[in-house]
Amino acid sequence: MHAHIPPMMKPNLPPEALTTIDIVEQLTPADLNDLCDATDAAIEAGGGFGWVTPPAREVMERYWRGVIVVPERHLLLARIDGIVCGAVQLVEPSRHNEAQAFSAGLLAAFIAPWARGRGAGRKLTETAEKLALEMGYKVLQLDVRDTQDAAIHMYEKMGYQRWGVNPAYAHIDGKMIAGYYYAKTISPVIAPAKG
Repeated sequence: MHAHIPPMMKPNLPPEALTTIDIVEQLTPADLNDLCDATDAAIEAGGGFGWVTPPAREVMERYWRGVIVVPERHLLLARIDGIVCGAVQLVEPSRHNEAQAFSAGLLAAFIAPWARGRGAGRKLTETAEKLALEMGYKVLQLDVRDTQDAAIHMYEKMGYQRWGVNPAYAHIDGKMIAGYYYAKTISPVIAPAKG
């Protein structure tokens, strides 16, 4: 079992620490513990996905266990030397949404502050794109707070196009925070004409 990492503490990782991405269908107790620690750290650093302050541990654990049981959600975990340091959810559209059946979403993406700058966010996004492509999706959608400069820079560098701004995206510390909406075509949307 991994040692508990206090939310803002950086583990002593060697420069050659291995970053891996796993698509998980169940969470071991160690992974759930690491995932909750990483989520708490991201929330405390201002990178939460809906949370402004970390919820009670049992609430966080229920949230992640709930993600696993939703058939349209696929949880991808980033690890550095085996320790979960981030996650993203690939969310399929409703089965009843025929008009948008070509498009999936990336939701609740984060990397713990102690793991940033090692390429884990990019690997996580690339793996989610590959999974979406394998599942037949052609476009990925995501949204992000305008305060998350590193994530915005990464997504734009990876080819995500900003298509909208919501000036009232989040309310944090008494201030309204804008949010940006992005899309990326990962496969041609229109089949070439037969000739």
